[in-house]
Amino acid sequence: MKKLLIGISFLIVFLLIILPFIGIGFGAFEEGPSAFFDALTRPEALHALKISAIIVVIVTALNTIVGVYLSLQIVRGTWLSRWLKPLINAIIDLPFAVSPVIVGLMVIVIFGPNTALGSFMEAHSMKIVYAIPGMVIATMFITFPLMVREVVPLLEEIGTQSEEASATLGASSLRTFFQVTWPSIRWGVVYGLILTIARSLGEFGSILVVSGNIINQTQTATTLVYQDAEQFQLVAANSVAFVLGLISISILLALEWLKRQSETKHNGGGSPHAH
Repeated sequence: MKKLLIGISFLIVFLLIILPFIGIGFGAFEEGPSAFFDALTRPEALHALKISAIIVVIVTALNTIVGVYLSLQIVRGTWLSRWLKPLINAIIDLPFAVSPVIVGLMVIVIFGPNTALGSFMEAHSMKIVYAIPGMVIATMFITFPLMVREVVPLLEEIGTQSEEASATLGASSLRTFFQVTWPSIRWGVVYGLILTIARSLGEFGSILVVSGNIINQTQTATTLVYQDAEQFQLVAANSVAFVLGLISISILLALEWLKRQSETKHNGGGSPHAH
């Protein structure tokens, strides 16, 4: 029975993940390597990949800083009342329950050119919707829980004794964080960072709505794949999708390697980590 369940699991993984990716690979090279490289080096593809990279860098940096700080406040903060903490936790998990398309629509409703806030910001040369800022806001909303949900369990696990001892010895809060707290949560931060990169790179629904998918302006790699597929440029669509798939696989392999490194350090007497 156990072998049967394992076999079924592997079959499902093969049919849903491995086989489609192999199909994308064959589709990308259907007309030869030259067509594959031409699809990747055309101006719209290079620009779309550049926009995706910019969004990933900004979102990852912001989510890391804000996510770690909010995690510290959730676990260590004394200002949170008993009823306020569950509310904040529910808000943090909201992106898991809301469709990305709705997130993009929310950004348009709040910052759109026909709204008071959007008109005010555009009047001061700060365009949000159909520009990179709006795409960053939407992507950050979608990926925000990933960092917090990695760091909070670690902070709860390590407790406060070491931090209190450091404060008693006269260390500042910043020094206590980097010398006491950070070594215990760094792997969780790295996991959250990698997951944020992967999720940001693959975001489609909210980006499609909030960006307008304008060629050579607000088009990302994922929306370019969508456009190419709609125009039946299948080699081009498969080529970009294949590269995105390779990047995602590399990120997941890096995550798995980091997990093993963390387990090795833990078993060897390093900082405790539960993931």
